[in-house]
Order: sequence, then structure tokens, then C-alpha cells
Amino acid sequence: MGFFDGILGSRTAEFDSGSAASNAIELTKRHHQVSLTKQGAATGNLRVNLTWRMRTSDIGGPQRESLLRHPFKALRPPEVIGHSQSMVNVDLDLGCLYELADGTKGVVQPLGGLLGDINEAPFVKLSGDDRFGSASGETMYVNLDHRDAIKRLLVFVYIYDQTPAFDRTHAIVTLYPSNGPRIEIGLDERHPQARSCAVVMIENVKGELMVRREVRFVYGFQAELDRLYGWGLQWGRGYKAKAEKS
Repeated sequence: MGFFDGILGSRTAEFDSGSAASNAIELTKRHHQVSLTKQGAATGNLRVNLTWRMRTSDIGGPQRESLLRHPFKALRPPEVIGHSQSMVNVDLDLGCLYELADGTKGVVQPLGGLLGDINEAPFVKLSGDDRFGSASGETMYVNLDHRDAIKRLLVFVYIYDQTPAFDRTHAIVTLYPSNGPRIEIGLDERHPQARSCAVVMIENVKGELMVRREVRFVYGFQAELDRLYGWGLQWGRGYKAKAEKS
């Protein structure tokens, strides 16, 4: 399907296109997949980025009051409310379950230092672990020059060893192909008790590389995602090295 087919309505669109200014494709429940192969973007390094911020509507709790009852409040300057320690210490981690064409299965994630490799199997590499929600977030690279060796990749996000806070964060996973618009998947659904979320599946379907939105929240960690998607790995308790903020 060509890019303009969905806009012109000649065929059913596979995705929502962003504005021309943003040059982005947003995957939604209705339009949940896109073909990297058809976009000519199934080569080179695919960059997968996770960023997040606190929901501003939640900072300080609900503040809405009727201006009819308190008309002079509209004239007051807005109150500056700082982030509490509990609100800023949200540690979202980016990970990837992989299955290769030869049957090899595994995970790339910060826990256990399983950062992968970009030029050797699994052809997925995590660049680092952002503990503090910086503007750059966390980034993973997938070497699509070895796409024939890849069967499927499940990109997921989880909260490491803290109170579940998906309902208090606004997270976005963005895919930057080597060609064409970036692909955005927002984690906007509120699941207060969820600790993990399967975000997007990258799958080799008869030689065509497909990107499919998942956004499935679970209340456990990687083992529950494994069971949900039938990976069949053995899981144990993992730990990350102590972080020091520079």
C-alpha cells in the first residue's frame, strides 16, 4: 500500500499519518500496523527510543474548583508546585524479547547487563539505561541488514522495582527507520497497577518486515509477557547495578 492510498481512501489505511510538520506515523488501536518493507525502510539501523514525563494533571493532585464560587481565583497567579521525590523517581526500562530464524530466543534489557549486540546475533543493542527520565530517554538499535535472521522482536517497557506508575507517566516509544517517517506508539492508557507493557511487535512475515502496535499492559514482569506471547524462556530475579547521577 502506498503512503497516499490511505489518505485518498482508495484502500483501507494501515496506520494514522501524523502532520506534515511532524513527519510521523502514529499507530493506534484502529490503524495498528505498518510495513517497513513497503516504505523502503527495512535496511540499516532501526532506532527505538523510549521517553517519558510525569502527567502534569497529576502533579499536586486535583486542583479544579468552580470559578463561579471563587471568581477572584482567576486573577491570582498560578501556584508553582514542585515534583515530590516519589513523583520523579520513576524508572522506566526498555527491553526486547527476540526470536531468530534459527530458533534462538532471548532478551535484551538493562537487568543482568543483557545489552545485546548490533553486528552479531541477536542484532539488537541497548545503548544504555536512563534512570532519571532525561530528554534523550533510552535507545535500542536493531540491525535490519540482518532482517532475514530475525523472526520476531517484542519491544516492551517495564517499571523496575518500584511502585507501579504507568498511570502517572506519559510514555512514548518512537521507531526511527533508516528511511521515511518515524513511527510513534503512545502509552496513554491508564493502568495503575501494571508493571510492564508489551508495546510493539516487529515481525518478519514471509520476507516482509511488519511493525504492529500491541500496547498490552500486564501486572507482572518479563515472565508474564513471555507467557502472553509464548516465548518459553526461563526467568529468575534480576538486578541492576547502582546508578549514580552525574
